[in-house]
Amino acid sequence: MECSIEAEELNINYGKTSVLWDVSFQIPKGVLIGLIGPNGAGKSTLLKAALGLIKPLSGKITAHGSVAYVPQRETVDWDFPITAEEVVLMGRYGKLGLFGGLKQADRQAASAALEQVGLSGAAHRQISQFSGGQQQRLFIARALVQDADILLLDEPFAGVDLATEKAIMEILRKQKELGKTIVIVHHDLPSVEEYFDWVLLLNTRLHACGPVETMFTREMLAKAFGKNQSLFSEAADLSAKSISGIL
Repeated sequence: MECSIEAEELNINYGKTSVLWDVSFQIPKGVLIGLIGPNGAGKSTLLKAALGLIKPLSGKITAHGSVAYVPQRETVDWDFPITAEEVVLMGRYGKLGLFGGLKQADRQAASAALEQVGLSGAAHRQISQFSGGQQQRLFIARALVQDADILLLDEPFAGVDLATEKAIMEILRKQKELGKTIVIVHHDLPSVEEYFDWVLLLNTRLHACGPVETMFTREMLAKAFGKNQSLFSEAADLSAKSISGIL
């Protein structure tokens, strides 16, 4: 198995609070993986550690290849005076070198990425004028233009309608077909089997990491969410939605 991301005995604390404890896993190249767990489980922390933005207390997490990141939408200042094209072009800065400037090829790549996400007619629009779904697609375009081996997306479906969510998933499936590894922090349990090849169930500790058909089960969800968690109740009701492999 060619590994894309791996963690080895990863431990991360915020002050004296353990956020991730003894987390070890391997994610193969070229899968769409859902990173799932309750609020406060350490999902965003795991992504930031993979990016090198957070230093572990001990252990390590390694991304084998270039990485592009789509942050949570509420962490972005959408009133900042910048156009859609300028946001996407930020994704090219890592390829420019110390004294490099934007070239025509960079602008063509940005234009192609905006077209991929359905925003080709909005290149010169201020980002404050975008809807929530358009904002999300814009940051996915910024990730796409980096042509990275690995895409990390932190709650990309938060605050978007179902049509936009489906459109985003179609974009990401095409990236998977190109051999990219895609990790998505996700909360909607009924759509897990439809969207993902693999799941990583996390709640401070790792509870499961592997193919959906073997790891997305009632037993594994109970370990990750706990029987008193409201989200576990949602998981227990999935049989009513014809989701196989749960009950």
